[in-house]
Amino acid sequence: MISQDQSHYVFFANNEGLLEFNGAVWELYPSPNETIIRSVKVIGNKVFTGCYMEFGFWTRKANGKLKYVSLSKTIKNKILDDEQFWNILNYDQWVIFQSLNRIYIYDSKTGGFQIIAPKNNIIKSFRTKNALFFQTINEGLFEIESGKGRLVSDNAILKTNKIVNIFAIDEGLLIQTQSNGFYKLIGTVLTKFSTEVDSELAASSVYSSQLLSDGSFALGTVSNGIFILKNDGKIKYHITQNKGLSNNTVLSLFEDADKNLWAGLDNGINCINLQSPIQSFVDDTGILGTVYTSKLHNGKLYVGTNQGLFYKNYQTNDEFKFVNGTKGQVWSLFEYDGTLFCGHDSGTFVIENTIAKNIFSASGTWKFETVPNQKGILLQGNYYGISVLTKINNQWSFRNKVAGFDYSSKYFEVTNTLEVFVSHEYKGVFRLQLDPKLLKTNPFKTYKTPTKGKNASLTKFNNTIYYANKEGIFKLNDKTKQFNKDNLLSSIFEKEEYTSGKLIVDNSNKIWLFSKNYIHYFSLSKLSNQLKQNVIPIPASLTNSMLGYENITQISNSNYLIGTTDGYYILNLNELSFKNHTVLITDVITNRQNEIFKNQSILNEGLFTYDENNITINYTVPEYNKYINAEFQYLLDGFQADWSEWNAKTSVSFKNLPPGDYTFKVRAKFANSSLNDAVVYSFKVEKPWYLSNLALFVYFIFFLIMARLIHKTYKNYYQKQKEKLIEENNLLLEIKELENEQEVMRVRNEQLSQDVDTKNRELAVSTMSLNSKNELLAFIKDDLKKTTDDGNRSIKSVISTINKNISEGDSWSVFKEAFDNADKDFLKKVKLAHPSLTPNDLRLCAYLRLNLSSKEVAPLLNISVRSVEIKRYRLRKKMELSHEQGLVEYILAV
Repeated sequence: MISQDQSHYVFFANNEGLLEFNGAVWELYPSPNETIIRSVKVIGNKVFTGCYMEFGFWTRKANGKLKYVSLSKTIKNKILDDEQFWNILNYDQWVIFQSLNRIYIYDSKTGGFQIIAPKNNIIKSFRTKNALFFQTINEGLFEIESGKGRLVSDNAILKTNKIVNIFAIDEGLLIQTQSNGFYKLIGTVLTKFSTEVDSELAASSVYSSQLLSDGSFALGTVSNGIFILKNDGKIKYHITQNKGLSNNTVLSLFEDADKNLWAGLDNGINCINLQSPIQSFVDDTGILGTVYTSKLHNGKLYVGTNQGLFYKNYQTNDEFKFVNGTKGQVWSLFEYDGTLFCGHDSGTFVIENTIAKNIFSASGTWKFETVPNQKGILLQGNYYGISVLTKINNQWSFRNKVAGFDYSSKYFEVTNTLEVFVSHEYKGVFRLQLDPKLLKTNPFKTYKTPTKGKNASLTKFNNTIYYANKEGIFKLNDKTKQFNKDNLLSSIFEKEEYTSGKLIVDNSNKIWLFSKNYIHYFSLSKLSNQLKQNVIPIPASLTNSMLGYENITQISNSNYLIGTTDGYYILNLNELSFKNHTVLITDVITNRQNEIFKNQSILNEGLFTYDENNITINYTVPEYNKYINAEFQYLLDGFQADWSEWNAKTSVSFKNLPPGDYTFKVRAKFANSSLNDAVVYSFKVEKPWYLSNLALFVYFIFFLIMARLIHKTYKNYYQKQKEKLIEENNLLLEIKELENEQEVMRVRNEQLSQDVDTKNRELAVSTMSLNSKNELLAFIKDDLKKTTDDGNRSIKSVISTINKNISEGDSWSVFKEAFDNADKDFLKKVKLAHPSLTPNDLRLCAYLRLNLSSKEVAPLLNISVRSVEIKRYRLRKKMELSHEQGLVEYILAV
């Protein structure tokens, strides 16, 4: 079942549930009780569905998704067990749900129900413009009036034949049966309405039908596709699986607001563009092959393919017939002077009354050209050069090959001066000068520019020769004989749009070109000599043409045949118009990392948490034309500075968006023209709690407190550092003072030491003086003793006086006292260290302390020098000095 709302959204019911098709976006909604949805009907802004023991409607939520509301729950106890609802109709404020047993009439204003329960099972219910009908088994046709069924006709035909649909006509009703065709019911009289396809309909079994907006009827069969009949019963189209349908079993039909015919098939859904200016012929059998060329000649349409030459009567549904003898590639069809020429892989054929006659077989023939001012002569481009055909006695035949040029001449043009320009895909462009008799050519020129190129071609348009390759389209300058780039024509190959340089000039003096996404044609302006560009938005991927062998043939004033690899298209230029649709945002989806997707509202501004920053936005243009792709361009303000490139994708994802305010804009380009203003969706990604304004305020207060604490800490630290420095400086000053004091003490000690040394020297001098005095007194005493023998009493008195003055005890007492004053505690230290020392030993130590020699000590001790040495030796023993240690050094060190 198929239905459509006012926004061009198409809804389907199938085994999976309810499906929503929005241009290029499918949405699937599971059935309310996990059963097959048997019927669907869009009424206003609600989608009504019926299934197993359940019916209700769907409404669109804020996030754009559908929400189901059950109606059957209110009358659940009245629904029969195992009841399924196969059809839904609407009339004014009422919605009719039909099962095989009963009809439930729902009043959308009051919410109440009426139930019609016929005696027999209901086959199907119908609605015409002003009435509701239903058919029951073995009873006939009923009309619903005042909430009840009224018998309209119990004709035997209506009792025994299943009615597929009922249409209101001026005379009454047109009733379509499943196997016996159409009947008219006028009053109570039932008459047969014959059509051209009655026998086929009887064999095919009609399952569904639809009255189309142009008054014709679309009939869906079980095994033979779709028949479309005019209102007089004549066949208009017969569309089967061989002609494009996915399946020959058509279970439902629906015409949408754009007059497209939707077909619900046994396996899938098809959309048929009945109003399309393009009609296609698909050769699913492969007998026809790839179409390289075509021609309408004497009421017959000829198509040349890689399989040979075929023909059929134009504008009929006849099958193509093969022209015997033409098996192989047909490269071109050319009509001249009432004769149809066929350029073939095997040479040249003349086609007369659908019979092929070979007139040249020496080489394959690419194309044909007339010779200026020479009637009855044609030039043909062959695999190995150019040759001449001539008409003699009303018969065409081969005359000669042009000598001097042996290259393949797939594309060539002739000027009025018999100059021939040839395009060779692997050699480039040649210029030949033919002699007047067309027998030979002078040495030819090979152009370096423009360069050779794959799928390059050459043609004459508006008396000017053009050459096209990947680098652009070049125009020949008649005066300089050089090719210059034509910026207008070359513009179609910008942005890597180049697929083929094939150039075709039709009978209306239009030049056709093909690019990746469009078919272009240029024509002369009506008011100037400027070229006017026209674009047909049919991409090469849909036309499925053979690259380098694209072909388009004007077969009537407005109809053009475009050959493809599996058939051809008929394009009507006069009917080529496109509806200005509106781009729509269908849904917005967010998700957290590693979590499921969540649908968001598209009716209101979005507000997402910081971790819902993976956002996918789907958008579409609800246009179902097979040959035209909508292209989209988007911009996310707050994230991007420029619009994206145009592309056919209908969704865009933004990952890990930072917090902030964003405005998403999307605009569409349809049929090479931009649609109305861009659609806008605004949303905001919130900051995480730790970046909220409150958190920032707390951070600010915390920062102030921390700054204060840090400031205070630093202040205390520097205060302590200051105090420490002061303390250290004071300590350094004290140390400096101590050092100064020590220095003073050192100086004083040195002074004292010097004083001691001085006193020691003085003591030594004094001792030496005393020693000298004693020596002198001793010498005097000795001299006086010599005179005592005389008994001189006075001399003895002198000697006695001298003895008193040189008394050792007195001298030592004086010396000791002076020594102790000069060197305090020396004798005590020595005595303490060596308790065994005698006074004489201490006396010797004192003299040695004064650094006196043995010779100088001897007089002081009144002994000989030898005795002093012995004393010194004994002193060493008592002090227990080692052999290496000097006595004087030890005493000086004490």
